Amino acid sequence: MSGVVREARTPEEPFARARFMPKHRMVEEELAARIQRGEYGPGDMLPSQRDLSASFGVTLMTLRQALRALSDRGLVQQQPGRGTFVTPPPAAYRLESLRSLADELRSQGLEVTTRVRRAQTRAIPARVSASLGVEPGSRGLRLERVRCVNGRPIVHQLSWVPEPYAPHIAKTDFTVTPLYAALALQCQVAIAAANETIRPALLQAALAEVLGRRAGTPVFVSERVTFGIDRVAVVFDQATIDGQRMQISTGRVANSVSLAWGLRG
Repeated sequence: MSGVVREARTPEEPFARARFMPKHRMVEEELAARIQRGEYGPGDMLPSQRDLSASFGVTLMTLRQALRALSDRGLVQQQPGRGTFVTPPPAAYRLESLRSLADELRSQGLEVTTRVRRAQTRAIPARVSASLGVEPGSRGLRLERVRCVNGRPIVHQLSWVPEPYAPHIAKTDFTVTPLYAALALQCQVAIAAANETIRPALLQAALAEVLGRRAGTPVFVSERVTFGIDRVAVVFDQATIDGQRMQISTGRVANSVSLAWGLRG
């Protein structure tokens, strides 16, 4: 018989293969694996913190570290007084459509609300004026909004509308009237095309509190120039999109590619 003495099994044995990891990371990874395997489905409430800490053989403090990390990854939502829930399934936003992200998500039955942080007429920055094709130093409407989906801030959106359109829509209540609708109603502008680029980035400190995330959290940055039927640029948008709550997937057919956002939570 071998002289090797086997350690007694402990409640942490399911993830003993990662003993070199901190305990809270072990718990985090095991719970993430259970969610990904479907043991806890979208919208399910996890067992109580006391039950989980007992099953993993860790302290409540260690378990709470793991749950915070899972929340930061967008896998769970912690609701004070209720418990911890697995985030709901994705909702698609088709980028080839000229509808706004907010309109697309609303069409899927999600509650989308808009908070207007600032709406003011200012000189357009040089980089934005170049994208809009207007003279340097031109003035326009600077519209800053936060999009919330099911009560959670998901997108920070900064839009610039140049003259002659800006004065006609400056007094619009953008919490209830979409920007494209205001342009159509007040300026008779029909949206016909858009150029959009999307890149990964890290959340800037100035927007961390706005989106309820830590600075350095992964985000998508979308820059979009929208044109009327006369190919004149009417809107420049820069959207900072929570990369831990949204994802991008693609669909391909014979000669085209469509992109879709997935709402992770």
